[in-house]
Amino acid sequence: MILDLFLIGVAITVYPLPVMAFVLVVSAPRGVYKGLAFIIAWFGCLVAVIAMVLAFTDGQPPAPRSPPSIASLTATLVIGVGLIVYSEHRRRRSRRAASASDKEPPKGSGGRSLTSRMDQATGWSAAGLAVLLQPWGMVSAAAATVVKADLAHVQSFLALFGFCVLATSSLLAMELYMVFAPEKAQLSLTRLRAWLERHKDPAIVLICLVLGLWLVGRSLYQLTG
Repeated sequence: MILDLFLIGVAITVYPLPVMAFVLVVSAPRGVYKGLAFIIAWFGCLVAVIAMVLAFTDGQPPAPRSPPSIASLTATLVIGVGLIVYSEHRRRRSRRAASASDKEPPKGSGGRSLTSRMDQATGWSAAGLAVLLQPWGMVSAAAATVVKADLAHVQSFLALFGFCVLATSSLLAMELYMVFAPEKAQLSLTRLRAWLERHKDPAIVLICLVLGLWLVGRSLYQLTG
């Protein structure tokens, strides 16, 4: 369980789309406040999902080969397959977009429009954006993994807390960077978003493919082992 949660947490925290959105949030007026609202909502979603799973299992992992255990492994398998399919879909869409961009001049007004809307956003808007941009497929994979948690052992508490922190770590790092070095952070995060804008599709394809293959392999091994 710990290794699975670690890999899912890493995939969530480096997923490009929330990171790009968060850069816009913290770069806006009152960005630190809006960034904090974003992080609280993001972290709250993770905690809420884990709490619901633990309430369902009563903090005790199901017995091996029991219906709940098989159901969680099957769910993990389905999610893994879904991530692989999405990775391929994203790869093909990226290739089509690249082909289209070679034939048409680039349009640069979209980023400015999004920045303008973010300047007018409130803390509540930032919190809502965090909920919308949560990579729910990966969070669902974490939920299927949390079924194995045994709250009778302190290691399970530490693993679950560590997962939530790890999945939020990139946002926390950017928030703290803006708090302690706002001018330098503004430039660095702007460059980061520009880099992610150019490379987000390959990153999404790679993250979803690697995590999907891991989940499929692990679930098949445990289902057939």
